[in-house]
Amino acid sequence: MPNQIISFRLNMEIIEVAVSPSETLLDVLREKLHLTGTKRGCGKGECGACTVIFNGKAVNACLVPAMRAKGADIQTIEGVGGLDGLHPLQQSFIDKGAVQCGFCTPGMIMSGKALLDKNKSPSKDQIREAVGGNICRCTGYIKIEEAVEDAAFKLRTAAVKGGDQ
Repeated sequence: MPNQIISFRLNMEIIEVAVSPSETLLDVLREKLHLTGTKRGCGKGECGACTVIFNGKAVNACLVPAMRAKGADIQTIEGVGGLDGLHPLQQSFIDKGAVQCGFCTPGMIMSGKALLDKNKSPSKDQIREAVGGNICRCTGYIKIEEAVEDAAFKLRTAAVKGGDQ
């Protein structure tokens, strides 16, 4: 089957790209769109390094056929934060020391952000569940949980002040 041009919203911008039936969303993001923040880890949906937000849900891009992206709303780590600075979750990862080598960090942030987009007051169990599909070999998960909690606090505070991110 020949390549097909699909369009979808990527990091708030409508894009068009030619994809083949054998490609995954991860392939397209990294190889065709050069968004290398989404990491290629296990390729089997077990490590979470390739996590993106797909129609509001954290998913492993290595498991999503590229054709399924047609008409979707996708956010990668490159779409988090902006010209005004880091997203509160990114800043909290820095502040709480939740990064080591950094390989898993984009996936962790995307999983955490998907949770915080829906729930700005998650419990520890909800945070653990949200990042449960993301593997980090360098650090314990306590600092990652603390970073998500800290970001949740920052987002709640910003919302009260009228500056919801």
